[in-house]
Amino acid sequence: MRWFLTSLLFLGAAMNARADTYLYASMAPEQKIQIYRLNAKDGSLTPVESIAVDGAPGSLAVDPAKKFLYASLRTNSSLASFAIDANTGKLKHLSTAELPKGENAAFVGTDRSGRWLISASYAAGKVVVHELNAGKITTPAVQTVATTMTAHAFVAAPDNRWVFVPHVTPNAVFQFKFDAKTGQLSDAGKAAGGTPKAGPRHLALHPAIGLAFSSDEVGSSITAYRFDEANGLKPFQTLSTLPKDFTGKNTTAEVKVHPNGKFVWVSNRGHDSLAGFAIEKLSGKLTSLGQTPTEKTPRSFEIDPDGQYVFGAGEGSGKLAVFRVDADKGTLTRIHTVDVGKSVTWVMAVKMK
Repeated sequence: MRWFLTSLLFLGAAMNARADTYLYASMAPEQKIQIYRLNAKDGSLTPVESIAVDGAPGSLAVDPAKKFLYASLRTNSSLASFAIDANTGKLKHLSTAELPKGENAAFVGTDRSGRWLISASYAAGKVVVHELNAGKITTPAVQTVATTMTAHAFVAAPDNRWVFVPHVTPNAVFQFKFDAKTGQLSDAGKAAGGTPKAGPRHLALHPAIGLAFSSDEVGSSITAYRFDEANGLKPFQTLSTLPKDFTGKNTTAEVKVHPNGKFVWVSNRGHDSLAGFAIEKLSGKLTSLGQTPTEKTPRSFEIDPDGQYVFGAGEGSGKLAVFRVDADKGTLTRIHTVDVGKSVTWVMAVKMK
């Protein structure tokens, strides 16, 4: 019995030791995806591999089981899938699915089951659903829903019965009921932007309670929404992401919630910062924590799954800024700067199981 227990402890330790976190960065000008291994102790990044792709990579996503990576190749109006080697983080190309010309995807990801790949086309104003088979993208698409221009992202609700697609120009989050058995979306109305000219671009859900937060591209703001399973989203608070004395041009891009649910950040392009907000535990209301300077044009940023580090991607600098997170105060301290290439358009962290 003692040997059995010791073996279990050893096995558990070995499994934990293999639970590495990898960072995937889209390098659009070079048409590559750069892979790094994260050192959980000091936040340093070790290059693993740079993989060439057939087109300029943008949005990246991983399935819930963390076996497959999906990428939008925007210059070729296509979607690509890759198998992830859990031991090394390296990628192996599996499939490529073409979208109609002009329908390049600003955002791509899976539903909560990992069976369906959903993409949002900004220029065409469409949401497209593909079925997945062992990581391969099945064509043709099972459904294409015409919305309106500036469909910029999507997120599936925790119960996988709702899909939300923020649209910048209509200033609304388009809502759909989702059938996870068939992959079909059905219209469920729209949630208004937080202010008349907010322009929701991306959306992030709270990990524990019924809240969502949008980065408002036009309004340089963040909007907090309440979510209920009967009616969807309803905005209740909008705050600026900028200092009061800032007079330059700015648009927001990404929004992310810390895994502990206490904080949310939005990236400012122009002010070139990450705007932080504390989330009140009971009401969900936001309080500004100020702005932390980051790399030029932070189109994308990421929080590592353990919540220790934030990675700011510089589309305008080609560098990654690595910040250590104070999980109690929500403050960010820059500890590393990593040269990636000409431009970093997307960054995603994946912790292997």
